[in-house]
Amino acid sequence: MRKLGVFNSVSLDGYFTDANGDMSWAHRHDPEWIQFASENARGGGTLLFGRVTYDLMRSYWPTPAALQNDPVVAEGMNNMPKVVFSRTLDAATWSNTRLVKGDLAAEVRRMKGEPGPDMVILGSGTIIAQLTAARLIDEYQIVLVPVILGGGRTMSEGVPEKLDLRLERTRSFGNGNIVSWYVPAG
Repeated sequence: MRKLGVFNSVSLDGYFTDANGDMSWAHRHDPEWIQFASENARGGGTLLFGRVTYDLMRSYWPTPAALQNDPVVAEGMNNMPKVVFSRTLDAATWSNTRLVKGDLAAEVRRMKGEPGPDMVILGSGTIIAQLTAARLIDEYQIVLVPVILGGGRTMSEGVPEKLDLRLERTRSFGNGNIVSWYVPAG
């Protein structure tokens, strides 16, 4: 069975986007962090996005600027299979992307039962909340970024009940980021 993970950056005050939907505050580059991000991008798997995050990613990763600034990550992002969940998109135009308009939880449950690489959600707080509520996420890889935003969106908006998690491991970086890997405790 395929596993479903989340990879997201979160501010010290718990937000994954600021009040304007911006996530650029999370990009705190240093050589160690760049190597970690590059290794993650090479790891394969299938990327899952909601429409808003898909639009943000699609507007950057296929560009010459992305290929120049972060060639390894850009190559991974452009070549990995991707699924975008949207009720409003008519077509998915980024390479290797499949558009799904149906029931999110039912489709992810079906995908988890298929053979293939693991899947990871980037950004996409709305689908994270829905899939958390459906208990379909196997791992939360959370990057704690040393910044206070004062407002924004959390990944758990709309989750109807508490979900206990168990810490599996952590890793700190010279740029101040701390990555923690959590799994559902039950």
